[in-house]
Amino acid sequence: MQREIQILCGTVQVPVLREFLKVVSSIASGHDVVIQGLNADLIAGERHLHFAVGKALRAVAAGRNVAKDPGIEIMRYAAGERQIEKSFSIGLHEGENSAAFVLLGKRDDVLSSLSEMKQLIEEKPCPELLAYSESKRKGILALFGITAAEIEAAGEEKIPEFVLERVALADISK
Repeated sequence: MQREIQILCGTVQVPVLREFLKVVSSIASGHDVVIQGLNADLIAGERHLHFAVGKALRAVAAGRNVAKDPGIEIMRYAAGERQIEKSFSIGLHEGENSAAFVLLGKRDDVLSSLSEMKQLIEEKPCPELLAYSESKRKGILALFGITAAEIEAAGEEKIPEFVLERVALADISK
């Protein structure tokens, strides 16, 4: 089956996380698609997100996935984590979120679920929202365990590369 992948970015208000996730889950199941929301403030650029999604889908296709749910597997790789529980730290939270939603499924199903998701979010351009910036630095360093010694050795501009490295090593580290 040919799968369509769409990424929707923007700002979303989440008053009660459990209730919001139920709404997203209902949209996903209503269209037979996977929808995974991620905290865009912890994404170190479009390459990071695309690399994580690709790794997750290859793991699922090869039967090497840790999570049964492909959305959770995407989250796991995006967080550079072997452990599912720890990967939730890159998910959405209550309050205002800069969010990236990954939608997967058959083309028509993804497009119809995308239009419903757009009603929940104040859409913003993904390149702008996902780009690594100084405002994301502290959260990304903490989430991915990037050390001062690594930055000193390679330089500040390499932080997104360190994140890609963590994603690549998610299967074997931790």
